[in-house]
Amino acid sequence: MGCGTSNNSKESSSSSERTNALKAAVLIQKWYRRYQAKLEVRRRCTWNIFQTIEYSGEQNQLKLYNFFIDLIAHMPKDGNSNGKHFLIGHSPKPSNDDDAALVDETNPEDINVPQSYRGPRLSVPLNLNQVHSLINAFKKKQQLHAKYVLLVLHEARKILIKRPTVQHASTAISKQITICGDLHGKIDDLFIVFYKNNPPAVDNPYVFNGDFVDRGQYSVEISVLLFAFLVIFPNEIYINRGNHEDNIVNMRYGFIKEIMNKYKEHATKIIQLFSDVFSWLPLATVIDDKVLVAHGGISDRTDLEYLANIDRHKYISALRPPTYSGGQYDPRAGDSDIDEQVDVKEWRQILDILWSDPRPNMGCAPNAFRGGGVYWGPDITKMILEKHDMELLIRSHECKPEGYEFAHGNKVLTIFSASNYYEEGSNKGAYIKMGTNHKPELFQFTSGKAHAGRKLTTRQRLSHIEESALQDLKSTILAHKSELLTAFVKHDPLNTGMLEAGIWCDCMNTVLEMELPWRSLRHSLVKHAEGGQVLYNTAFEELSIKNTKLASGETNTMTEMLYRNRDNLELIFRMMDKDNSGSISMQEFAEACEILSRHTDGSLSKESILDLGKSIDINKDGHIDFNEFLEAFRIVDMEGRSFGKSSPARSRSGSMLSGQ
Repeated sequence: MGCGTSNNSKESSSSSERTNALKAAVLIQKWYRRYQAKLEVRRRCTWNIFQTIEYSGEQNQLKLYNFFIDLIAHMPKDGNSNGKHFLIGHSPKPSNDDDAALVDETNPEDINVPQSYRGPRLSVPLNLNQVHSLINAFKKKQQLHAKYVLLVLHEARKILIKRPTVQHASTAISKQITICGDLHGKIDDLFIVFYKNNPPAVDNPYVFNGDFVDRGQYSVEISVLLFAFLVIFPNEIYINRGNHEDNIVNMRYGFIKEIMNKYKEHATKIIQLFSDVFSWLPLATVIDDKVLVAHGGISDRTDLEYLANIDRHKYISALRPPTYSGGQYDPRAGDSDIDEQVDVKEWRQILDILWSDPRPNMGCAPNAFRGGGVYWGPDITKMILEKHDMELLIRSHECKPEGYEFAHGNKVLTIFSASNYYEEGSNKGAYIKMGTNHKPELFQFTSGKAHAGRKLTTRQRLSHIEESALQDLKSTILAHKSELLTAFVKHDPLNTGMLEAGIWCDCMNTVLEMELPWRSLRHSLVKHAEGGQVLYNTAFEELSIKNTKLASGETNTMTEMLYRNRDNLELIFRMMDKDNSGSISMQEFAEACEILSRHTDGSLSKESILDLGKSIDINKDGHIDFNEFLEAFRIVDMEGRSFGKSSPARSRSGSMLSGQ
């Protein structure tokens, strides 16, 4: 009996232990799921900040269209190419005379290469050994001489001129094809693709789906490589135009500045030729008549047959459509006036295919987030694919955390090939391999050596990305300080410095025009009173724009406006610095600011502009040095340290979302 009791006791104890272990496992599982859910909420919030700031910039790009046109018209011109603006002539419709003049003015034979040059030397016809020498040189960060950049562009141009607007690729011989998305000047990502997938060859064809320039540091080198491979393998390389292969967009997002930095004396020739070559890029590629590859996407009015017959070369910029009369299109005109000025159907076909994004909602709606193209739904995808007897739409244009994303019942596939796009660790890059069955096989990768080889946990990596997103957001908030304070004070007549959280959120949303989760973000942006009210002035305590004291005693409104448009001011600076001396006169600076003020909400008097110029002129020599200009529009923390990705400011502890 005693033994039996002992056995029963052991069994009961064992059963109890198993039950407790099971309960513990369930608790751990629940905790882990909650932990993962919180990390996902943080990740999505961070992603939303990055994307909202990016798209807001693109929207401003479209709004500032007239600014760029005015800027081009204002630039002084002389008899040689170095004095010309970056567009090819004033006519929106390039003529045969324009083409002949372009070929003559950008002739690489007119440029001598000094004996001291140690980079690759190219000659016609280009061969594979020369392209491999380019790859090796670019891996070593060597710069290709201007003569050879022009040579590659001219050879590629000869091929692109003969290409149809909608080009057709086949897997019949190679049995497979590779599709790459946005690269945005990130050449290390291109090298990884070539390493994992091998470079282009007769049996290894590629489609590059646009946006290989802007934002990154090596747009010139990527372009030269892609065009060189196109010249060697014209039947195996297909390059689509993206919304960033556009002269006006390049003026804002870095490609033109990159060329001016790298090629100074010959920059204008290279910019002119790039602009022309971009206008010859096809707008779409159709694989085996079953898969459509286009940069942005489609709309309810997309018609590939109509698109195929468009003279794409007219559109040096898709933001600058040619007019019937050959005059200048005014984007501020009403719809009826637009109909009289341009071929609206043709222009919108191009805008839609370059600028649009898929959404889960049915139908089509204007893409207000970007300011161009449309949002299209699954019903539109079904309609367009069925209309053209196709199976799949592959597009790019949007950064995705995993480098790719399916939508609309797996009928739309977004592919993005620039890893670490927003910040180190923010996203993977990806490319597609597709066989004759048209089933996409996806390959992911990440370039760079994050944090000097230290392996970070998911939480650490997310915190690093969060910090970067908050830096960008705080800079945006500071650039609108005066407008925000005006909005806050309207709701605080007693000047308490406090607002209810809901009112503060509404003000942030209205002034910044950014639909973000402000209620959650406020804990990382402002301090709070004991009753929970927002202490709105604390949003501006940590940071300031360095140049905020104007000799005229004006408010900071002008400095903030100029800071918001510092990229445009930098562009003006570089365009006015015709002799590449690195400085411009005070009068030239004043003219630049006046041009900008005509196309922004700010109103700048000549006196205040000159006062600002004097405050920027640190060494008081009557000229504004480029380094002085950059120093004047730098955000610093309260201890004077730069606030940016190169020198991160201290961040609050914890996550950007309350309670996480």
